[in-house]
Amino acid sequence: MSKRIDVKNLDIYYGAFHAVKDVTMSIEPKSVTAFIGPSGCGKSTFLRTLNRMHEVIPGARVEGEVNLDGSNLYGKGVDPVDVRRQVGMVFQRPNPFPTMSIRDNVLAGVKLNRKKIKKAEAEELAERSLRGANLWNEVKDRLDKPGSGLSGGQQQRLCIARAIAVQPEVILMDEPCSALDPISTLAIEDLINELKSDYTVVIVTHNMQQAARVSDKTGFFNLEETGKPGQLVEYDDTTQIFNNPSVKATEDYISGRFG
Repeated sequence: MSKRIDVKNLDIYYGAFHAVKDVTMSIEPKSVTAFIGPSGCGKSTFLRTLNRMHEVIPGARVEGEVNLDGSNLYGKGVDPVDVRRQVGMVFQRPNPFPTMSIRDNVLAGVKLNRKKIKKAEAEELAERSLRGANLWNEVKDRLDKPGSGLSGGQQQRLCIARAIAVQPEVILMDEPCSALDPISTLAIEDLINELKSDYTVVIVTHNMQQAARVSDKTGFFNLEETGKPGQLVEYDDTTQIFNNPSVKATEDYISGRFG
């Protein structure tokens, strides 16, 4: 189920602006990879290229390759919609569809992709996805109520349930806890730990303690100066990055000397 991502010489542009420069990295299956770095250094932009989400911005393009188990997501004739089915995304702010019930929120992506789904199958999938997002016990008696009635932390787990319902191989999370309180954050972190037994998980976080707690590998992004492209400065096992980084800029950022 879970797949390996190999990025080769990836450059990301918005029109003439060179946003991220020459990233090459491999992301292991069934692991959590975190991207850290100061604001504006291209972490989220890079994350969005892993499922071709950045293309929804006019003028955005990439050069280079993103391979999912050896097949290039940017190859000729590859359908971006199919890519996004394989590589799910959870955003910074929980974004359940406000007029939809909790159940319909979970199944929204599946219905978009598959059109018809039998009622019994839909019920089973909704339960499995909500259990997978550690939310079932909290919502099982109100599946017909609107998703917008849940707390922020529950809404974020609902969005994770929606992402896993389409059975992706990879789950991307763009600062999934930045809008949440500490208790909800802990619930999401526990969930990320559990998800890696089935999925390849990649997160962007501004919270370095979070990166240290949840990830197996960490990539540090930085930019030389404003207006220059962001780049991947260092990428290694998380314990190595936090305890013994090989690049001074990484050490300065982690120890709070800049950023």
